[in-house]
Amino acid sequence: MDMRVNPKAKLKLVMVGNGMAGVRTLEELLKLAPDLYDITVFGAEPHPNYNRILLSPVLAGEQTLDEIVLNDWSWYTDNGVTLHAGCKVTEVDRVKRVVHGVGPAGEAVSAGYDRLIMATGSNPFMLPIPGKDLKGVLAYRDIADTQAMIEAATTYKHAVVIGGGLLGLEAANGLMKRGMSVSVVHVGPWLMERQLDEVSGKLLQGSLEERGMRFLMGAQTQELVGGEDGRVKSVKFKDGTEVTADLVVMAVGIRPNTALAESMRLHVNKGIVVSDTLQTVTDPRIYAVGECAAHRGIAYGLVAPLFEQGKVLATHLAEFGIGRYTGSLTSTKLKVTGIDLFSAGNFMGGDNTEEIVMSDPASGVYKKLVIQDDKLVGACLYGDTVDGSWYFKLLREGRKVSDIRDKLMFGESNIGDTGHQGHSKAAAMADTDEVCGCNGVTKGVICKAIKDKGLFTLEEVRKNTKASASCGSCTGLVEQILMFTAGGDYSATPKLKAMCGCTEHGHEAVREAIRTPLADGSRLLTTAQVFAHLGWKTPNGCASCRPATNYYLISTWPKEAKDDPQSRYINERSHANIQKDGTYSVIPRMWGGETTADELRRIADAVDKYNIPTVKVTGGQRIDLLGVKKEDLQAVWKDIGMPSGHAYAKALRTVKTCVGSEWCRMGTQDSTQMGKDLERAMWRMYAPHKVKFAVSGCPRNCAESGIKDVGIIGVDSGWEMYVGGNGGIKTEVAHFFAKLKTAEEVMEYTGAFMELYRTEGWYLERTVHYINRVGLDYVKKKILDDAEGRKALWERLQFALDGEPDPWFDFQEAAVDTRQFIPIQAVQATTEGSAA
Repeated sequence: MDMRVNPKAKLKLVMVGNGMAGVRTLEELLKLAPDLYDITVFGAEPHPNYNRILLSPVLAGEQTLDEIVLNDWSWYTDNGVTLHAGCKVTEVDRVKRVVHGVGPAGEAVSAGYDRLIMATGSNPFMLPIPGKDLKGVLAYRDIADTQAMIEAATTYKHAVVIGGGLLGLEAANGLMKRGMSVSVVHVGPWLMERQLDEVSGKLLQGSLEERGMRFLMGAQTQELVGGEDGRVKSVKFKDGTEVTADLVVMAVGIRPNTALAESMRLHVNKGIVVSDTLQTVTDPRIYAVGECAAHRGIAYGLVAPLFEQGKVLATHLAEFGIGRYTGSLTSTKLKVTGIDLFSAGNFMGGDNTEEIVMSDPASGVYKKLVIQDDKLVGACLYGDTVDGSWYFKLLREGRKVSDIRDKLMFGESNIGDTGHQGHSKAAAMADTDEVCGCNGVTKGVICKAIKDKGLFTLEEVRKNTKASASCGSCTGLVEQILMFTAGGDYSATPKLKAMCGCTEHGHEAVREAIRTPLADGSRLLTTAQVFAHLGWKTPNGCASCRPATNYYLISTWPKEAKDDPQSRYINERSHANIQKDGTYSVIPRMWGGETTADELRRIADAVDKYNIPTVKVTGGQRIDLLGVKKEDLQAVWKDIGMPSGHAYAKALRTVKTCVGSEWCRMGTQDSTQMGKDLERAMWRMYAPHKVKFAVSGCPRNCAESGIKDVGIIGVDSGWEMYVGGNGGIKTEVAHFFAKLKTAEEVMEYTGAFMELYRTEGWYLERTVHYINRVGLDYVKKKILDDAEGRKALWERLQFALDGEPDPWFDFQEAAVDTRQFIPIQAVQATTEGSAA
């Protein structure tokens, strides 16, 4: 029997807070009981619900505020939700059940409730030190903080970020990308000690230091020192040292925002204390969800458990009464400045535990698995996190691992007889396997949505299932599922983005203009002609658009468009990599990684003759001479007498090989010869970005062909070809492309793919990003399904490379300005002599 006075009247639901956890609760509730409540939301920020996790890309200039909005203004209207944005709640009368607040213009706003959700989130913790209230001292928590940092970066140069956790490192990275010099202060012995062990934390530090980030580890901040203008000017430490700072960002942690709850006399202990139904223990009409809630003594800060709470709370509010939240076993899968990290469980290990460790610092990969009582109890992954969700599944299930222990470190794809057919991980997953940990979305849910609703793009899948809509670490897996479920092009049409501030035209528009003959039949063949034709705002362009336009010209019209060395980056003008001390590196080409005693002698003699301090074997199976003076470069190359390795260029860098069937008893094909043939055919090939090949003689894949732009793997029947791999900051596994029978086919298909990428890729776009943009099916149609087109692409590449000069032995043809290698002292002496 319904005991309500008016069974047709809607209950009043009020929510304080407009963040991710609270609005997710409303979304779940509206699915279950869309007509049960009149819903009112008080949001302190003047924005609709947005993805707080993506503030870092906004700070770095990679996304806009509009792009991180989860529920726009129309969502509230469409669902009958009253939103008081920019309204701070000042009081809640629990007796009369009324919420009181102050609007953005100072007006009073109030709303009565039958049920109340506290979703007040958390506040950033500010160190209680002198100077914390100075101008230029910020937290990093919301859009306002982000906008303040962006504005500061336009005026000031020196930033100090206090805190070496995730937020602190993301803030530091974003400020660096905005042009600031950044120092990170961290009191701990290694970075992100809550998510990483010491080894992975120090690997992360080393990688970030290579990008120019500075660290003050173990430093204890004593005071923020201000200037006469009231703005911070330095950070002072307990040891008496100081570091200059125009901007200080505190990212030292968060605390549950419980001030309102305490004023309402709700029970607070590490957060607003709630039961398994998310009801506060003080008042059953009031609920708490998200970072402000303390459940069984734990206040969670990760998205996945907060969304689990939201789902349980929604079922309870919908009057199903069956939902219970019993806590979450959490894992952390993050991307810190482009570096993938994962940890779960007891990844630090300890007494009565065993550790399986794989460390490859040169490749930027570290894995540590912790086993106790024949069960996986913890995992820490750096660089390669593709199996993180599988390890987390093993950890949750408590499965014994003795039968797979020898293969455990090598991931899920190595368990069982999976073969080497290039199948995607997504295709092998069960429908019940979780894809998106943040939102608890399984493969089956995604596949059903794609089929039932005819979804065709990643954005459509995100909108309908929430998969990859939060932290984004599962994006690649969702794309794979979309690719084999929907078929066809699974990527959304890219938004137009201008090449730079000199023009409103995007990369594709500029390429198309260069391809298209003018009305009189002539062609655009110089950067100046392109800029004039397209109405560039800056007549001579800038450091971003000049190299791109120059590359588009020479790749579109080889032998006609004249390469402009002054439109290249400094390394390509000098044809050598400048090092941080001002010296250069010399890397001669070794075909397929193979060399001779004579070459090694010449290299050794040059090292002695020119006092070259360091000789290093590279990951691409070549020898790097480090510390060469610029004035010695010409002589070093002349004495070595080997072709340029193009290690400085957007070009084919290396073709890595294993010894193959010529020597190895496991080899099925002659990978060394295949690698040498590929490299000799394409070694002078400039491209939108650096390009790396690898050829392995058998499926054991010793040459790591699966993470190269083009990977060739020998099998009994011939060769398998993979494309779009990347072993850089974010490791990308290459796509299986084709099975080929002969070496001639390998050459033709590889050349055709590279020419397609050369003439369609955007400047500084790696092959993996080109494929993601146009779709793998498009590339297959152009090369696999069109024999004539494939041959034409291969012939066009050979035409472009025919006669391409070696910059160190054909100075005039390569337009190398040799004056740059003359010592400054010699130039000065000549000038003084002429004056005399």
